[in-house]
Amino acid sequence: MALPEEVLEQIFCCPSLGHLDIASICLTCRKLQEVCQGRSSVWKPKFTQRWPRMIKYYTISGSHNWWEEYRTRHIIGWKVRKIVDSFSKRFFTKEVPVEGFKDIEALGESFRFIEDELLSILNADGRKYLTRKYYSRKILCFLRQQKLMKTLKEFLSSPPEQKKLIEGVVLIDQYCNPLVDTSLENILLQLDHITEEVKKVLRLTKSSHPSITAERDGTFIDFELQQQALDVLNCVLYKQLKFKGNENDYYNPMNSYVHEVLRQKKGIPITLCVVYSTIAKNLGVRLEPVSFPGHFLLRWCQKPEGSDDMLDYIYIDAFDKGKRCTAKECEHLIGQKVAANFYSSVTIKDVLFRMVTNLFHLGKREASDQSYQLLRNALDLYLTLAPDDVQYLMLQARLYFHLGINPEKVLDILQHIQAVDPLQHGVVGHLVQLTLEQIARKDQTAELQVKKRTEEKHEKVEFSVGLIMKHKRYGYDCVIYGWDPKCMMGLDWMRTMGVHNLPHGPDQPFYNVLVQDGSCRYAAQENLLYNSSPMEIGHQEVGRYFSEFCGTHYVVNEELQTQYPDDLALISQLVMKVYDHP
Repeated sequence: MALPEEVLEQIFCCPSLGHLDIASICLTCRKLQEVCQGRSSVWKPKFTQRWPRMIKYYTISGSHNWWEEYRTRHIIGWKVRKIVDSFSKRFFTKEVPVEGFKDIEALGESFRFIEDELLSILNADGRKYLTRKYYSRKILCFLRQQKLMKTLKEFLSSPPEQKKLIEGVVLIDQYCNPLVDTSLENILLQLDHITEEVKKVLRLTKSSHPSITAERDGTFIDFELQQQALDVLNCVLYKQLKFKGNENDYYNPMNSYVHEVLRQKKGIPITLCVVYSTIAKNLGVRLEPVSFPGHFLLRWCQKPEGSDDMLDYIYIDAFDKGKRCTAKECEHLIGQKVAANFYSSVTIKDVLFRMVTNLFHLGKREASDQSYQLLRNALDLYLTLAPDDVQYLMLQARLYFHLGINPEKVLDILQHIQAVDPLQHGVVGHLVQLTLEQIARKDQTAELQVKKRTEEKHEKVEFSVGLIMKHKRYGYDCVIYGWDPKCMMGLDWMRTMGVHNLPHGPDQPFYNVLVQDGSCRYAAQENLLYNSSPMEIGHQEVGRYFSEFCGTHYVVNEELQTQYPDDLALISQLVMKVYDHP
């Protein structure tokens, strides 16, 4: 006896039945196939169960073909994983070039499906699939930054009356932190929450105050009432919620990101001014940004019709608990006289320029992978704001050349510089020549150098790739990802690092190591010890070389195993010997 279709639907909706089970059932007869395909009651629960993050993209009242959505999401996911798994073979020996992402971009407009699949990979078992996660992270960063750059350009080209400072600030935050789940909606909710706290105090003390009913973009003129609102804002923001200027860690890049400022309740003048002015605007008080030298401020006009005279303004220091200063008192902040034009208000674009310039200078403070990435992001943003700035274009070209990444992009940048300013032809021509030589060298060294332990010159190499080590002198924890039978660095480096002062000098094995602090170092064998408490190394490049962390060591991926084919057997012996662990 045939079961009613409603009963069949209930059976198909059983959580223990996966899509492959249902597909197999559908092959048995046409009726079952008809019941399955096109029935939202079957495929919506399956879709939600398998990809719960995706449901936020669908309206409750909307009409959706859930079978088609499920099918499309499944196919996109399969294609994404196939592309991700190809990256290690294609780009193990070099940085992923821009054209390397063409396959993923060719999947079309299904960005939300691509993003969800990449997030699924990243959220898998923490110690496994490290290489897949490494390239998924790179792809996700690239796609999100491409999308954010497009949004930023649209924002900059929109009419001034449609721009809001907080939107541009959030876009900068998102671009520099593409893997952080930061949204404008969430930032506005947090600022609205602070606004409501201020209104709550006003209701208790000034129940008829206009700020209580003020709209987000509304303003009122009574300066005494405005002062009352700002007094309460200061009390709530700095006394109740404990916001403050981050004097102890002023040069931390996190101070420049509004999501971190709201989370840590600490920041630098410019980000605290953005927070302060946005809340003030929600309360009906208009404050203008002032790009004061060395210390960003806000100004509050004391004339109802506005004024061009700097003496008609009170200046607010959001870094110092909302302190109010006269124009003369502002000079004490930096200890010198300041020209009148620095007291003027600036545009939203000017504020973004200053934020990005701050990030650029922070990136220049030290030479590390994190600072180089910050420099790259800052230069991308700066040149979006000023596409033809020759100085920053040249800085970008030199940075990419120095890092040895995307030499084709360096040539594109240099071509653009030449078109903008033909007088730069001498410098441009020299760097073009160096870049072409760099490309030629890379083509010659693209093949992996296989290092076999059976070769006589490698007999003194004691450690293997994947081992967790500790440095005798500096105490840092690290993982080995490469080795040489002797020091292969130049004489200048060896002289600087005092290699010849070591008991065994340069004629001993040296190891490439990824360090817990995010740096990459080159360490002598005599300076490395087995780590008595092996741990995961929190370095962003770990997944480039290793597929899994096993508690005592890292398992090399296929590409690193090809380069060091004998290390896999050795590491098993060493782990057994050192940790008594198979």
